[in-house]
Amino acid sequence: MTTTVTATATDVAAPPRADAPVELVRRPGRWIDGWNPENGEFWQAEGRGIAQRNLRWSIFAEFLGFIIWQLWSIVVVMLPGAGFDLSSSQLFWLISVPSLVGATLRFPYTFMVAIFGGRNWTIVSAALLLIPAVLLGIVVSNPETPFAVLLLVAALGGVGGGNFASSMANITYFFPQKEKGWALGLNAAGGNLGTSVAQFAVPIVVTIGAGATMNVALAGWMWIPLILVAMWGAWRYMDNLSSAKADFAGSAAALREPHLWVMALLYIGTFGSFIGFASVFPKLIADQFPEFSTFQVGQAAVSLAFLGALVGSLARPFGGRLADRFGGARVTVGAFAVMALGALSLIWTLPLQSFWVFLACFLVLFAATGMGNGSTYRMIPSIFAARGLATGAVPGTPAGIKIQRKAAAALGLISAIGAYGGFVVPQVLNASQLATGGYTAAFYGFVAAYVGLMVLTVLVYVIPRRSLAQQRI
Repeated sequence: MTTTVTATATDVAAPPRADAPVELVRRPGRWIDGWNPENGEFWQAEGRGIAQRNLRWSIFAEFLGFIIWQLWSIVVVMLPGAGFDLSSSQLFWLISVPSLVGATLRFPYTFMVAIFGGRNWTIVSAALLLIPAVLLGIVVSNPETPFAVLLLVAALGGVGGGNFASSMANITYFFPQKEKGWALGLNAAGGNLGTSVAQFAVPIVVTIGAGATMNVALAGWMWIPLILVAMWGAWRYMDNLSSAKADFAGSAAALREPHLWVMALLYIGTFGSFIGFASVFPKLIADQFPEFSTFQVGQAAVSLAFLGALVGSLARPFGGRLADRFGGARVTVGAFAVMALGALSLIWTLPLQSFWVFLACFLVLFAATGMGNGSTYRMIPSIFAARGLATGAVPGTPAGIKIQRKAAAALGLISAIGAYGGFVVPQVLNASQLATGGYTAAFYGFVAAYVGLMVLTVLVYVIPRRSLAQQRI
């Protein structure tokens, strides 16, 4: 094993075999050629340290991406108190449009690492977060700001949602197959926690020392130093891998696979529900229990809305672990069942007008969405592996490699499609409020959707099927 420093470009063909000797070639701009984490000797001696260093800064950058993506979820409940005269429907649009933009950006962001390099794109994608953060600080300072301008700035926050796709795509190249699951799980969990941190920290910062007023502009300004740190850290400590390749053919093949669309639908139900409910939870609390919207602790205001995103984020790894033990389809069925019961419990207990019962029901719902996130994501490689067995695509053969490429592409595509749930959930609640003056109809709709998705999972993935080689998914 050798490490060479040179300024010449090298061949960036397919990665060598696991037993092939590793010769790292470092080029200016922190480019690394010859990366092969499957070589055990190289991985233990040098590769693991490099990969973990890149993972740490990737998590930090993605964490900030989720914060900016979901920042308006907590800002909107503060706008009326800051002098803005907006309807409830307009507030729902400010909540949901970042998810719409973020989900759409996940498609091109998936390929940016291969085009520009993981380090380079992390710097760029972190720098893009400065735009919505700065503009938010400007537009919320003036209550006369037109709604269209507020909506545009909220939409720009969607760049943070795209970061997930590029971050996950980058990290998958650094780790060997046996450690990808853990590394990607940490990367995803670190990002998801950004929603909770934003909803916890923003009310404190904008109210502390402000007396009877709120300095809502700080909701944007407060993240700028951390974004600059993320840019510096990516520039100083991350690397570009020349082995990172854009697999457009694999993505096109995955889009023709019916199971991709079935799993995308299931992921809208799990992750889409998580990110959708996380974004509207502060507003739902303010609408149903305004006296509990914030709690005064000294000079600062604290919102309990952050608990929903926190519980859902922490539950995600356990969903993946249970899927490893019992099968992803079974855990997903259980998650949808609990989600349906949680939504029903909300409908049944709302007449009690008990905030604590309302909070408990929602935390159960959030925990189930988190578990479902982990289990559905774990199902994807299992499904494609089963498809390979059913079609005789043996691992290592050209047909087997084609299946692996489709599975890898499907992970990114499904994560992008699932994120549209973050737009759908708030808009369903908005439509319910406009049509009926309340949210009960929307939650009945969610119950029906979860039951339907549960039945779909049973029929397609729990019952053994010849098309999946009778495998347990």
